[in-house]
Amino acid sequence: MPMIYLIAGEQSGDVLGARLMHAIKARRPDIAFAGIGGSAMAAQGLTSLFPIRALSLMGLFEILPKIFELRALLKQTVADIETRAPDVLVTIDSPGFALRVLRALQPTTLRRAHYVAPQVWAWRENRVKHFPGLWDELLCLLPFEPAFFARHGLPARFVGHPVLESGAETGNAERFRSRHAIPADAKILTVMPGSRQTEVSRLLPILEKTIRLLPEPVVPVVPLAGPVEDVVRERTSSWPVRPILVSDTAAKHDAFAASAAALTKSGTSTLELALANVPMLVTYRVNPISHQFAKRMIKVKYASLLNLLLDRPVVPELLQYESRPDRLAAELHRLLTDRDAVAVQRQGFAEALNLLRPSSGSPSECAADAVLSMLP
Repeated sequence: MPMIYLIAGEQSGDVLGARLMHAIKARRPDIAFAGIGGSAMAAQGLTSLFPIRALSLMGLFEILPKIFELRALLKQTVADIETRAPDVLVTIDSPGFALRVLRALQPTTLRRAHYVAPQVWAWRENRVKHFPGLWDELLCLLPFEPAFFARHGLPARFVGHPVLESGAETGNAERFRSRHAIPADAKILTVMPGSRQTEVSRLLPILEKTIRLLPEPVVPVVPLAGPVEDVVRERTSSWPVRPILVSDTAAKHDAFAASAAALTKSGTSTLELALANVPMLVTYRVNPISHQFAKRMIKVKYASLLNLLLDRPVVPELLQYESRPDRLAAELHRLLTDRDAVAVQRQGFAEALNLLRPSSGSPSECAADAVLSMLP
């Protein structure tokens, strides 16, 4: 029985891996899977080597205290791959861990695909020189990435962005309001603080203060990401206006459909909200010292993927030192009251999402075809 070994290091990669597994099984039911993943990949039949929350770290000063633990997990992963001797290895995003695994396996005859291109086009472009030989296929989510890697002699293929398969646009607003007894005239605000503990710990206090400064009351809704669910529940329990916490995907999409606006961290969540047509404000903060390192190397003008795709500021971004409750509240109030601003955003959403579609099939089907073509 052919075996594909998959490694996902955080929740978004877990979802991506699960869709990939589903598409592979639809084509080749005889494939066996092993590796590292979360609950979504477990539902597709993967028994994870260890919990992925051990890898859900971000920022230099968040990783340093865990460096010896991460080294041990790296050795454990490499040993498991060598013991199982899979036919193909697919590493999914999480370049900090995934690329170290690929490097530790060299030299090897194992066929390797890396799914989600490292964002070296955004910062630290010099890292590209370390990539040759790490993988046989690079599967890209963004349409401009293959040309970037081609300039560095690295073949890559665009497979489309998985947000198009998320179902984010399928929610039911009336069902959400009815379930939570929310009046028809109440404005619902989706709040998305992230899926890493460092993200939510830093952002939640800012987001709470922002909501308190809004001139009109809103009903806050916080979709829960698995690795940080307990932290979010604990840290929102003392909010003066207790948010509605939703933990399943269908409820999250219903919340999107009912929302007048969203306050979100930068990242894939912006694409989900765009697919659901929810006007949004983007914010983010990292450790101040990590920020000083990062800002010297960042080469792109925007943090939001929507703005990057269109090369213009479709959604407002208030980042790092601009991520202040008073600034956020003022900009959010504009979105909640200015129909013209909302219309401009929604026009941009349609343009950006169209750029993310593969030439045929779904993104997971395109990725599955690429991986299966690597089997001996």
